[in-house]
Amino acid sequence: MTAKRVAVLDYGSGNVHSAVKALAKAGAEVELTRDPAAVLGADGLLVPGVGAFDAVVRQLRSVRGDELIDRRLAGGRPVMGICVGLQVMFERGVERGVETEGLGQWPGTVRELRAPVLPHMGWNTVEAAPGSRLFDGIADERFYFVHSYAATEWSLDGRAAARPDERSEGAAPGSPARAAGATAPVVTWAEHGERFVAAVENGPLSATQFHPEKSGDAGIRLLRNWLSTL
Repeated sequence: MTAKRVAVLDYGSGNVHSAVKALAKAGAEVELTRDPAAVLGADGLLVPGVGAFDAVVRQLRSVRGDELIDRRLAGGRPVMGICVGLQVMFERGVERGVETEGLGQWPGTVRELRAPVLPHMGWNTVEAAPGSRLFDGIADERFYFVHSYAATEWSLDGRAAARPDERSEGAAPGSPARAAGATAPVVTWAEHGERFVAAVENGPLSATQFHPEKSGDAGIRLLRNWLSTL
């Protein structure tokens, strides 16, 4: 089988080299790039994210990453976000009183977790959604999280974990779920002080709040599961 070509978006975020190595270990042909032709032409695009919501959004826009993500999703071309790369897909983020407009692929706000200890750092289990392809065979595994902020509500279709054969309703304008015949988003949850979105599978757009590249064999398996959908 020919290896899938994955572009890792090089927009100034940290930890990109770990993501590149993990994807290669999962079997992908990987390129770290911000070149529009390479980003648009790859089988898959990975959007890593480390740091503050506002900083990541500004860095993405500085290399037109938001436009490239939009163009890929409009054409049904797979995109995967990691950590803040998941968070910026929402409409807005609020950190230390600063509200920042996100990429708007999903409705909702990312805010600080209500938890006795922050950041949420270390291994945690997830409540994998029925029908999840990302968590196929690894639903009972633990994954590595490092974050203080998260999306704690999911309102795209009013259901926490919709089956993939259900049609989505009420999708945000411009979101992947508005494509003709799009299936309802599959949402996986985790808990630290309160429940939060741990992963989303929404047509061509997938994302995880945890770091697959730091999650050992389970993380490699998850990346391999994603590659199998490209």
